[in-house]
Amino acid sequence: MKFTEKLDYAWAHADSMLMVGLDPDPQRFPAELKGRPDAIYEFCKGVIDATAPHVCGIKPQIAYFAAQRAEDQLEALCDYLRTTYPHLPLVLDAKRGDIGSTAEQYAAEAFERYRADAVTVNPYMGFDSVEPYLAWEEKGVIILCRTSNKGGSDLQFLDVGNGEPLYLHVASLVANRWNKNGQCALVVGATFPNEIAKVRERVGDMPLLIPGIGAQGGDIQGTVAAGKSSSGSGMMINSSRAILYASNGDDWREAAAKAALDTRNAINAAK
Repeated sequence: MKFTEKLDYAWAHADSMLMVGLDPDPQRFPAELKGRPDAIYEFCKGVIDATAPHVCGIKPQIAYFAAQRAEDQLEALCDYLRTTYPHLPLVLDAKRGDIGSTAEQYAAEAFERYRADAVTVNPYMGFDSVEPYLAWEEKGVIILCRTSNKGGSDLQFLDVGNGEPLYLHVASLVANRWNKNGQCALVVGATFPNEIAKVRERVGDMPLLIPGIGAQGGDIQGTVAAGKSSSGSGMMINSSRAILYASNGDDWREAAAKAALDTRNAINAAK
């Protein structure tokens, strides 16, 4: 299936707009995994198994794996997810952004090496840095728009003319010019619900990846009210640390499952 078809199915199948981010930090792992060479794989696999019934996708953050020289464990996790939970979209959170020839290599990394369903990219270098990803027509290209970090306003709020901030200009570019194959989505942070609403108005029912709930303090009710599509879905609302590290005791799997279920239910209650 195309990324967008897979996402539509996942929203309906799990009745969930929750996406779990995999940001593995070995210092926070439970004691049973300490010192194991495969600790990152086993921890993330345990989280995937625990949360899969309650989510619309899984989003590994590549830096957490690369910093630990664990790209092989990431590859194995991607294989496991595709084999065991083929209905769940795999979003590689890489935020790549470089010139066209280099972007071609990053696209191959995401879609050939890790066989992700979608990848996050940075549009700062313009269309020719995004175009190589769009050539993979069945894959999702999730473009940074209004990020959840405080410093995002340094650039994203710059006036590009007629009082329009840069992030809305990006939203319009993606919706009106870049999304010819219907494969694009935008990253908009849960910490800025007013901006989520403005992006939603600008791009219609395009999917939104929304980080920032949980540890970053984003409000679920405000996020859902601002970001839901005309069908009442349309969002991948990501939570990472609040679910991954709900417990570091022997009950870490059960705690992750409960945190995911509680978050999904809170999202659904806010519809």
